[in-house]
Amino acid sequence: MSEPAQPHPQPEENSGHGRLSVRPYAPVSAATTTGLLPLDGPTGELLALAYVPAPADGRPYHLALLLHGAGGSPRQGLDLLLPIADERRLLLVAPKSASGTWDLIVDGFGPDVRRIDRVLEEILDSYPVERMLVGGFSDGASYALSIGLTNGDLFDAVLAFSPGFAAPLLAHGQPRVYVSHGTDDRVLPIDVCSRRLVPRLEALGYPVTYEEFEGGHEVPERIADHAVSWLLAGARGATSAV
Repeated sequence: MSEPAQPHPQPEENSGHGRLSVRPYAPVSAATTTGLLPLDGPTGELLALAYVPAPADGRPYHLALLLHGAGGSPRQGLDLLLPIADERRLLLVAPKSASGTWDLIVDGFGPDVRRIDRVLEEILDSYPVERMLVGGFSDGASYALSIGLTNGDLFDAVLAFSPGFAAPLLAHGQPRVYVSHGTDDRVLPIDVCSRRLVPRLEALGYPVTYEEFEGGHEVPERIADHAVSWLLAGARGATSAV
């Protein structure tokens, strides 16, 4: 068996392309702390929230990187999958964007890519992880698609609730993609967003599951349930194929 990959600093040129350097590796110092955990920066600012299901007993987690919408908070991202985290042993990581929304939307890939690398590395230092996915809502969905396709060799799946676009500068791998959008969305209208985006993803060969619903810029409970069912069905398929 090959040695697990180790973390390494994120080169500036890679972060500018949206590439994450972190990969799952054996924990440096295994932690037993579970529940809601704040991840703070060197000056005490909140970089992310994490939720670690109990027990932390050495069994690997599936990790979900969850991204908030514009002006949102890490808690908004965390809540996307929090109801199933314990049952499905999902370790949730919800970073806070460095500005009001994600770097790609403001001025191109850079500070948020490096921040995500940093918080993922902090989690991987302490908890075993075997598979990873990325998801988000609104601007967070656009960013999840963009870094998810850029890093499809890291993420198995992408959840995009009401995205505006996908703008990877390069693509690796072929993650599964779930997209939902409200037909009455006034913030990111469906006709110029998902109804254009999804056919482009399909034309590029990505396996896409797409759901429209009657509603606005939101994630209704039933849509969240459908996304979770899709996610878990894919996880079972991947497990049975090993």
